[in-house]
Amino acid sequence: MVRVKRGNVARKRRKKILYLAKGFRGSHSKIFRIANEQVMKALTYSYVGRKKRKIQFRKLWITRINSFARSNFNIPYNKFLLLNEISGIIKKKKPNFILYGTGWLNFNIFCVNLMEFF
Repeated sequence: MVRVKRGNVARKRRKKILYLAKGFRGSHSKIFRIANEQVMKALTYSYVGRKKRKIQFRKLWITRINSFARSNFNIPYNKFLLLNEISGIIKKKKPNFILYGTGWLNFNIFCVNLMEFF
């Protein structure tokens, strides 16, 4: 049987994992077996974190739009969405968030036009 020399492949794999584990404390960045577990755990958390970030931003936007609608037009967020839906200007929530994100002035003009519609 021919001998297989795979030192380079194994070394590359281990170096890659140890590179990803840079900055971890103690043996979590030094010993391959422990570093590998920590890197897998970290990658899982980063995936979940990206999903959570979207949820948190959505909550933030809803809170801000609610406070804006209550302070300027004296209506709660759900009534504001209902007015949007009835008017047919914006059917979904996300364009509201995008419009809100572009600036208060644009959003204020949109809200005034929406209130004039009714």
